[in-house]
Amino acid sequence: MARLVLPYFSFIVFLLLMCIATQPGTGTTHSDEVKALLDIAEQLGKKDWNTNVDPCINESSWLTPKLDSRPLYDNSLFCNCSYPDGVCHVVALILKGQDLGGVLPRSLVNLSYLTYLDLNRNFLSGNIPHEWASTKLEFLSLSVNNLSGPIPSFLGNITTLRNLTIESNLFSGTVPHELGNLVNLESLVLNANNLTGELPVALTNLTKLKLLRISSNNFTGRMPDFFRSWKLLQKLEIQASGFEGPIPSSISILSNLTELRISDLVGEGSKFSNLSSMKGMNRLMLKSCNITGSIPSYISDMKEIQILDLSFNRLEGSVPDLSGLEKLQFMYLTSNLLNGPIPEWIKDSGNRLQLDLSYNSFSESYDPACGDSFKNLFKSSSGRDNLILGECLKNVPCSKDRYSMHINCGGNAITIGNITYEADKDLGGSARYFHENENWGFSGTGHFWDLDTTLYDYIANNVSILTMNESELYTSARLSPLSFTYYARCLAKGTYKVKLHFAEIVIRDNRSFYSLGRRIFDIYVQEKLVWKDFDIDSSAIGVDKAVVKEHKANVTDNVLMIRFYWAGKGTTAAPKRGTYGPLISAISVESDFIPPHDGKKKISIVVLIGAAVVVLLLIFMILGILWWKGCLGGRSSRENGLKELDLQTGFFTYRQIKAATNNFNAANKIGEGGFGSVFKGILLDGTVIAVKQLSPKSKQGSREFVNEIGMISGLQHPNLVRLYGCCIEGKHLLLIYEYMENNSVAHTLFGPADGRLKLDWPARQKICVGIARGLAFLHEESTLKVVHRDIKTTNVLLDRDLNPKISDFGLAKLNEEENTHISTRIAGTIGYMAPEYALRGYLTDKADVFSFGVVALEIVAGKNNMKYQPNENFVCLLDKAIVLQQKGNLMELVDPELGSEFSKKEVIRMIKVALLCTNPSPAPRPTMTAVVSMLEGGTVVDELNIDPSIYGNNEWRFEGLRNQLGKSPQPSSRESQSLAQSSNATWMCSSTSV
Repeated sequence: MARLVLPYFSFIVFLLLMCIATQPGTGTTHSDEVKALLDIAEQLGKKDWNTNVDPCINESSWLTPKLDSRPLYDNSLFCNCSYPDGVCHVVALILKGQDLGGVLPRSLVNLSYLTYLDLNRNFLSGNIPHEWASTKLEFLSLSVNNLSGPIPSFLGNITTLRNLTIESNLFSGTVPHELGNLVNLESLVLNANNLTGELPVALTNLTKLKLLRISSNNFTGRMPDFFRSWKLLQKLEIQASGFEGPIPSSISILSNLTELRISDLVGEGSKFSNLSSMKGMNRLMLKSCNITGSIPSYISDMKEIQILDLSFNRLEGSVPDLSGLEKLQFMYLTSNLLNGPIPEWIKDSGNRLQLDLSYNSFSESYDPACGDSFKNLFKSSSGRDNLILGECLKNVPCSKDRYSMHINCGGNAITIGNITYEADKDLGGSARYFHENENWGFSGTGHFWDLDTTLYDYIANNVSILTMNESELYTSARLSPLSFTYYARCLAKGTYKVKLHFAEIVIRDNRSFYSLGRRIFDIYVQEKLVWKDFDIDSSAIGVDKAVVKEHKANVTDNVLMIRFYWAGKGTTAAPKRGTYGPLISAISVESDFIPPHDGKKKISIVVLIGAAVVVLLLIFMILGILWWKGCLGGRSSRENGLKELDLQTGFFTYRQIKAATNNFNAANKIGEGGFGSVFKGILLDGTVIAVKQLSPKSKQGSREFVNEIGMISGLQHPNLVRLYGCCIEGKHLLLIYEYMENNSVAHTLFGPADGRLKLDWPARQKICVGIARGLAFLHEESTLKVVHRDIKTTNVLLDRDLNPKISDFGLAKLNEEENTHISTRIAGTIGYMAPEYALRGYLTDKADVFSFGVVALEIVAGKNNMKYQPNENFVCLLDKAIVLQQKGNLMELVDPELGSEFSKKEVIRMIKVALLCTNPSPAPRPTMTAVVSMLEGGTVVDELNIDPSIYGNNEWRFEGLRNQLGKSPQPSSRESQSLAQSSNATWMCSSTSV
């Protein structure tokens, strides 16, 4: 299949020019540029440049090429030595697939002759430096990285740009109208980011555009009618962009189009667009666009067309005669309302045309061959509500009722316990339909665009050692670039338990561009959408980890169908092109009722119940003996404490962790706290971990260490940090967590300026809602109801997608409603502690609610409550918020870094929610479930004006403060006044931890 050729064509032209201009040996590299290259290497994190030689004269020595020569990798530097002064200047820098983990280099501006920059497929984070605004770049590719923040408006200053590609990153916010200044731009690729809003009208200034790709974003409104200004367009891709239909009629103007991909439009549909002027069309996709009417006959005039995808619309009528399209290789008409007889030209096309007519209403059932690898006519006839199997199974009636189905998708037959999973070794294909005996079958459609697809691309195999339970189920998986269905036949009528086994075995989870893919798809059971935007990685909380989704389905016509559909979301080029679409490892279907007249099964059930009773009795006997012998209870050592826990995590050896962290090398140290140090490590299978090391002098004692393991091992939620396990050998106490690429919220908001991320408003909103969801789970949804006790910005970590995850459960307590008063030493960070807990030890989940309110204010203001500089008007950030609420001027609290690109409504809502949460009395504070609803706009925020004086001069505070500060029971009047003035700061603004 043809690849994306336009950027590479530009590069080939560039290389030809360089062949003419570059004269190695005629001069040396300008000294300023040599220094700039050294700075760039440091900022990018590139360590293999040979800095002892001149970069232009000895280009091959300066760079150390990757052994792998595939297109994913490139390590090149090009110079031009033809200038009159005889000095060589760097004009192109290509560092693809290097896994560089730094930031975009500000020093790039010092390469004043640089016109070509390709940093594709690395692990660079942060924002685009504003210094780049003064460069003379013509080609800029930053695709497949970890870059975030808004697309900077200053890119509009680089008017020399002809190619701008920032695909597969985390850019958010709106597309700046300043990009309309790039009047020389020929190629613009914004795919797979988190962009929102409408496209600015200023983009109509880009009259030289030949390629535009804006798929997989969250744009709003109707598809923009800008086509009259883009008459030179050759390739246009708008898949799952968020836009509403219909497709503007002005698209008919684009007579130069050779490739058009529009899919997954929401809202209003329309008739088929007039594309008759596009005689040179090579690849045409109008998928899931809610198109009605018939397929136009003018498609037969598109003599160059190779791919035609009109699937998942509402097209009706007959298929026009396209027999004259000799180059047509793939045609997908899946899931429409096409009727009439199947045309003879289709029957006569043989293996030349790979065709999918599944899910239609043709008047005949036509099955060219059993297991045909080129045509799929599953459910293609008018009986679309019934399972039409065609000629292959028409004489194979169900021999008996069945009550289960087990498939190892894409793999060999295996037996786990008493369940045998059948083999599913068919390679699949772009239009595939096959049956396995009378039991079950498979229907698949679609090919991987921008990839030379082979049959081997439809089965995924794991790329590392799998350690989960039942790992045999996850060593292979079935893949599809569009849609596939598994169906079970001959099932008895009734309710069935459907278990779908998933594990992400293609995308990785390390500090590499191999970890930057986002696989998102939808799952249907019995044609009903059950899981939308399902992400295996997020659901399993990591790659190479199993997650099983369960659903109950009703079977009324002896058939159960499970369909997986890619709706265009996520990445398609990370880690490499063609990595996308649904993936399933295994399917298990069991009746939710006891099959009738099956005496053997009844006997088996009775035997199993009896055996279970015997096992339970033995367990109780053993526990009783251990208790009698003193093995249970009374031991305070952390070793026994850990062994007594029912851990849902693993145990690691000290040797493993020592190797993973390079003997706890200082270069791998990523944090420091009262408990000890945190190190980054990499296990042998490539898993990146964070190792929390409890030092002998730690403020977190053995009890907290054991408590943290026991507490978090049983808690799993997307907004809680995942605990992989622990290591306890002698004096070594280690906790092993998932690694969080973007450190803590505190580091992101308040850390050193050079390492700080610029969080736009959508990112802050996402972080705040995520923290709220995590707390709602702890308080109300998990089996164990937990009060964290130490919610603060340093204890909320951010993954590569800026998803927040609550960490540090060493101080957490089980929420016992009948015992809310903690009589032990108060623990936590006073700057975030609720007054009733800080001063009286009264602990409920409302203490976490208070802490969350402080964190929410910090996220809005970009300032640390504990380090906020007090003045005569405000004692701390929370105090300032309360005063501003009284004045009706809450917007003064907003972080200036946000500029003006944020939703004022959402900001005000978050501040008001935060103030509700920080009510000095616990009762009026909302639950965290209510907080989530308010933040998402589902519930109106109740305004509660608080008098700032309520936080000071309260006699009831003095007793608690004296207890903490060691004061005498009878303070002097001066001491009382001092305590009253400092009471607010003591529990609300102090950085002291207790």
